[in-house]
Amino acid sequence: MSGVGVFTATEVIGHRGAGRGTVGGHRENTAGSYAAAVRAGADWIEVDVRRTADGVLVVHHDAALADGRPVVDLPAAECKAHGLLTFAEALDAVPPDVGLDVDVKTVMEDAADPPADRTMALLLPVLRREARRRRVFVCSFDPAALLAVHEAAPGVPTAWMPFVRNPLDQAVAGAAGLGCAIVAIDARSFGLAGDPPRPGRRSVAHTVGVAHRAGLEVVSWCPDPVDAARFAEAGVDAVVVDDVPGVVAALKGA
Repeated sequence: MSGVGVFTATEVIGHRGAGRGTVGGHRENTAGSYAAAVRAGADWIEVDVRRTADGVLVVHHDAALADGRPVVDLPAAECKAHGLLTFAEALDAVPPDVGLDVDVKTVMEDAADPPADRTMALLLPVLRREARRRRVFVCSFDPAALLAVHEAAPGVPTAWMPFVRNPLDQAVAGAAGLGCAIVAIDARSFGLAGDPPRPGRRSVAHTVGVAHRAGLEVVSWCPDPVDAARFAEAGVDAVVVDDVPGVVAALKGA
């Protein structure tokens, strides 16, 4: 689904809630972290979704728990005992007037497990329901996840994240070719404040301009307040950030 209109001006997306790791005493991807991000002025909350061995969607960034056991090999009860929220609990923790950025963490097992057991089969009914009551978009490094959304939940916008430090040309052209509404670009790919020039690297404004002409909105992850303000000036539509209050203040002063 290509097109524009997901964001208004430059909006702030709280990365895993109030930021990665533990911020202000709140561990990432917890109800407390989501609430802290909302209090600080986040327009959206990003949540990381993956599946358990018994087909429950849980919220966790890494593929494994801290002890090294893969989430996909564990039952939901074991994940809950280690402090993971279910996706349903995460949805309840994010107010409906706050947008939801669903970062889909597909797993290798999705290639071989029965279709009904795969991450996207579990997630799609939830996405369709949530899209009726709040702003929502799906982002993923996995193009297959985005194509599944296009086919089964075409009203839900998608964002392609190619990979860390992704080349700008590939990011923009690839997202457009996949039919996404959004391209998600690592802030380091744009070049952070103070970075030396890199031959062939386009300016932020040029990249954003091409993306907009292609019908894409642009999200950048994870700039600090200085770079978030610089990106906003260049037309970036939203930023996924670890310092929500700092970025909100920087955007107000930009």
